[in-house]
Amino acid sequence: MRKTQLMWSLLLGSALPFCALAQTGGRTATQAIEEYRALLADGNPAELFEAKGEDLWKKPRGPKNATLEKCDLGKGPGVVKGVFVELPRYFADTQKVQDMESRLLTCMETLQGFDAKAVAATSFGQGEMANLTAIATWVATQSKGMKFQVPQEHLQEKTYYEVGKRLFFQRAGTHDFSCASCHGEEGKRIRLQDLPLLTKNPGDGIGFAAWPAYRVSNGQMWGMQQRLNDCYRQQRFPYPGFGSDALTALSVYLGVNAQGAVSAVPTIKR
Repeated sequence: MRKTQLMWSLLLGSALPFCALAQTGGRTATQAIEEYRALLADGNPAELFEAKGEDLWKKPRGPKNATLEKCDLGKGPGVVKGVFVELPRYFADTQKVQDMESRLLTCMETLQGFDAKAVAATSFGQGEMANLTAIATWVATQSKGMKFQVPQEHLQEKTYYEVGKRLFFQRAGTHDFSCASCHGEEGKRIRLQDLPLLTKNPGDGIGFAAWPAYRVSNGQMWGMQQRLNDCYRQQRFPYPGFGSDALTALSVYLGVNAQGAVSAVPTIKR
């Protein structure tokens, strides 16, 4: 049944834009796809993950049977409004730069008693990793419509930006790919998917500012960590570890390049 549902999702996801193109008599494939997404966005399944995330934030859980309502995401304990558009950032208690997902994992460990290493080693979409994605989705939606202002004041924040920039352009692997291979210039696309330019401000507003997002093709909610992880897979690189400095550095680079872009999460993707 699951395979059948997935097949129909893929077939509909690829066919409807062509149908829309034919019916509109001349609109581009990109315009047709955007219309298709707009239709799907009415009743976006991401709302289910958002509701789950809010419940998990407020529910006592873990070995300490505590909630996450005292979690400090950068604006003080328990504050969620506006935090997403100011992450990643430096945190004094961990003495490192963290993105939203890695920071939430820190809170799950310190406040609720979860084993952070065990959660980080869990596959995306499974167990506590799935719960973490749901929480991240809810937190991110509390900043919807706000503009990104990822800080660059602390020395580590500036260093992470420079490291992320180098990682973005680093070519390696069996195919000699880099992030810039797909997202380093205007006008590129794969199949019917436009590939946004992610190297200038505010060039990646439709990239960085769009995750977490619901993936129609597999019925899953993806956070930015999983999105970057899958990009590395497509480059034929080894998978980075969850919450690794490399993924955080890339997020800093993309986030700073998105300064001024408006958060659109939760979005819907193919």
